[in-house]
Amino acid sequence: MKEIRHCPVCQESSFDLFLDVKDHMITKEQFKIVECKNCGFHFANPIPTADEIGKYYKSDEYISHSSNKKGLINFLYNIVRKVTLQKKLKWVKHETSGKNLLDIGSGTGHFLKVANKSGFHGAGIEPDNDARDFAHKTNHVRSSPQETLYEIENESIDVITMWHVLEHVYDLRKDVQKIHDLLVSNGQLFIAVPNMASYDAQYYKEFWAAYDVPRHLYHFQQHDISRFMLDFGLDLKKVIPMKYDSYYVSMLSEKYKRRFSPFGFILGFISNRKAKKYGYSSQVYVFEKSSLH
Repeated sequence: MKEIRHCPVCQESSFDLFLDVKDHMITKEQFKIVECKNCGFHFANPIPTADEIGKYYKSDEYISHSSNKKGLINFLYNIVRKVTLQKKLKWVKHETSGKNLLDIGSGTGHFLKVANKSGFHGAGIEPDNDARDFAHKTNHVRSSPQETLYEIENESIDVITMWHVLEHVYDLRKDVQKIHDLLVSNGQLFIAVPNMASYDAQYYKEFWAAYDVPRHLYHFQQHDISRFMLDFGLDLKKVIPMKYDSYYVSMLSEKYKRRFSPFGFILGFISNRKAKKYGYSSQVYVFEKSSLH
């Protein structure tokens, strides 16, 4: 295991234990989430080493990189994905006129497929070999291994998308600096992440499915991600709710509590109704590269 000695946001080195959380999805191991005493940012600590982290993704239960339709939750996930892909495309097209798109954490290529069909010149970065193979063979899109991120020419990308990816990024500050460098002046960055301030997160606590340790290394609130990105010359321009996520996350959380998972649909509805106070279960943050940075 690797001990994190400096907060990824403020670089201070004093933390409090926030929560003990089980890897409900795959290994059933326990992990700690800590809170930075200085800025309040939450992150898993310690975390698996870079050589170890891959094993925590190897399961059919981990459906963000698969099209598994077994079980009610997976079935609903795949139905909703078709709707949300069009929503994501609409959001991106509304905010940018550029056509060069990079989807970081492109998975099985579903978003890249719809983006390219609509006129974008899109490519993906995806660390998982199986996901890249599926993207190439089934969705006919181009994706490359993680290390090729640093081979892309700076100031060559109009828009970068990261759909539930930032919370997984192992070398966070290094990669975000490169993301900034890749964007053209006033280029757009779309980041979707879970919101640990949401009502469903407060309700489920250590059973909240979106903690998803140790795959999720960081746990954001709006002020965390806004402050962090500002360090890299990326200004927050818009916050977009992902209203379906509360239902999926709450149903999965009910499953982890060994209760009747459809009850989570009710809690997801309640969470969305309380979003004015707490924010939505997941939110998309739209950043713009400052021309002055």
